[in-house]
Amino acid sequence: MQPEPEISILDSVGVDGLANPLAAAVSQRDKNVLSLVRRSLDRKDVLLAFQPVVEARRTDHTAFYEGLIRVVDDTGRIIPAKDFIDVCETNEIGRIMDCLALELGLTSLSRAPNLRLAINMSARSIGYPRWTKTLEEGLQADATAGERLIIEITESSAILMPDITKVFMERLQDMGISFALDDFGAGYTAFRHLRDLDFDIIKIAGEFITGIHANPDNRILTQALVSIAQQFDMLTVAEAVESQADALLLSQMGVDCLQGFFFGVPTTRPTWPEFPSRARSTA
Repeated sequence: MQPEPEISILDSVGVDGLANPLAAAVSQRDKNVLSLVRRSLDRKDVLLAFQPVVEARRTDHTAFYEGLIRVVDDTGRIIPAKDFIDVCETNEIGRIMDCLALELGLTSLSRAPNLRLAINMSARSIGYPRWTKTLEEGLQADATAGERLIIEITESSAILMPDITKVFMERLQDMGISFALDDFGAGYTAFRHLRDLDFDIIKIAGEFITGIHANPDNRILTQALVSIAQQFDMLTVAEAVESQADALLLSQMGVDCLQGFFFGVPTTRPTWPEFPSRARSTA
């Protein structure tokens, strides 16, 4: 998912000194999104949608699930993260969303003892007191949750403060928690950061994966990314796998796990029997 282009004050003014209608519309849209999400948080209308990540050489076996944050709007529609996360990530609401996602994930882990689950967070939430408290309480409630929890951090946020991210990861990895680098190859991470940040899992960006069987350039790029991950002893996940042809090729290329609509769409009604339907916390 590509971030929205930044719009400066100068961008919002045309050559004639009048407000740029497009910039004004974008600004108003962002305000509307923030307002919608805030109302959802106030109502505790936040939940996770779960998508399977399967083993490449045994696709009938789910290695783990990713829990994707969702909000429910004023009409009861479930809104996916792609429709609001870019606007919220740099806002205080983004920190609250990360806390609620973690809370729901830890509750799911406590209710399903065989579940392994990945939860997304922004590096901007590192050191956020409520997030830390949520994690501590979850681990105290279930001693096995840490070894079954995977925290996904996107490339774009991981390099904002690599030194702080490194210390944070090392501390949580000592608790048994694993880390995944999301959207690997999307154009943000310098290789020196990849070397210094000891991720357990690399998730290759879907822009290289979808239709890869018919795209020689993406095959070369993906093979290079797989080789880099193998060099650093990191498990690889291909995102956005949407066909059998792509899945077979990726398996042959040495990718460890596959994720995408071909193997399962995100669902708020997972197959294990007990799960939290809404977040308990308020914003």
